[in-house]
Amino acid sequence: MRTITVLGNNSGRNAGDNAILGNLLDDFALKRSDLVFKVPTLSPSFIRRHFGHHPVQPVGMLPWNLALKNFGLPLYRAMTRTELVLLVDNILFDRKFLNPFVNNLNVISRIAPICRKRGIPLVLYNCSIGPVERERGIRALRRVLDATPLVITRDVATGALLERLYPGQCPEIVMHADCALNTAPPSAARLDEIIRKEELFTNPKGTIGLNVNAYIDDFNETGTMDRDGFCRMIAATADALIERLGVDILFTVSQIMDMKITRQCVGYSRYPGRLRVVGNERYTYQELTGLLSKLDVHAGLRTHTLIFCAAVHTPMVNINAYPKSSGFMETIGMADWTIEFADLSRDRLVDTVARAWEQRDALREHMRPLVEYEKQKARASVDLVARILASSP
Repeated sequence: MRTITVLGNNSGRNAGDNAILGNLLDDFALKRSDLVFKVPTLSPSFIRRHFGHHPVQPVGMLPWNLALKNFGLPLYRAMTRTELVLLVDNILFDRKFLNPFVNNLNVISRIAPICRKRGIPLVLYNCSIGPVERERGIRALRRVLDATPLVITRDVATGALLERLYPGQCPEIVMHADCALNTAPPSAARLDEIIRKEELFTNPKGTIGLNVNAYIDDFNETGTMDRDGFCRMIAATADALIERLGVDILFTVSQIMDMKITRQCVGYSRYPGRLRVVGNERYTYQELTGLLSKLDVHAGLRTHTLIFCAAVHTPMVNINAYPKSSGFMETIGMADWTIEFADLSRDRLVDTVARAWEQRDALREHMRPLVEYEKQKARASVDLVARILASSP
């Protein structure tokens, strides 16, 4: 058996991160049976429970493992006692560079030269990079790239960033797609069980989805909207959609930390009986995707709620707080359905969602072939990694 280490945010708290790991393992399993995957994590039990049907070896990164998250002996061993390292999602950025609980680039860049000396390639796998804006971050990323024969990115912005920072000095860059696009819903029986339990989709007029994010202060660079104002605006949006279209509203929480602000939004609504909340503290990423497949339209801040919708061809509106979100919408032909966070208002969000609701059938058919092509690209990354493994000693 050959060993691959997968570096990402694998604590179990974020449905998007869980989907990336789960679909990566599924994609490799379709073509390889000779691989074992080391997965550094804050929750080894989560990895065993949800991904133990694959050949995974959780690597604990807690203090009793001699680690402060990614700073310590476990990550060093995981990166230097393997045949190849995959870096997934968006873990290479230079914000909070010296904080090992937030930043991965600093520590990974210090181990990367050792990997290079030992002939252990680092592959950036269906990932994004950035922001990288400071000199120490640029130097750190350079050390990672020096050990990297291949960058497989999921967005145009990553390739543009690398070409700008290191003109003519980049490894091979391939544009593929996010692993989470290949998320499959659970069985119809399981989905029906959840729908009955949560009392969902009982309105014949339909259901519209919303998703919010706890990082409001980070997104609101203009300072025109505080957290309370944002929650009131989202609640007013939900109320206006209920009144205008006669629909119900489903809030989907894909990151456990977002549940509090979601509940705050719901608390300001005049129609709490018409609102429901589901989240990944109780349901898997496959189950959330199945529920999103039942929506008429979804509007969200978290990128992976948009990706889950695309996986099941549910039209979506992007409340844009991340460059990766707008880049993703462009790849699936939905670029016109983005609202910049700085321009966000109740009226604009209501009007945009209502237009998408009116065009929902046409939008599903428009993005379907583009999404299916992106799914194929995401899976094709396995073959590129196999090529590197074949050439490794």
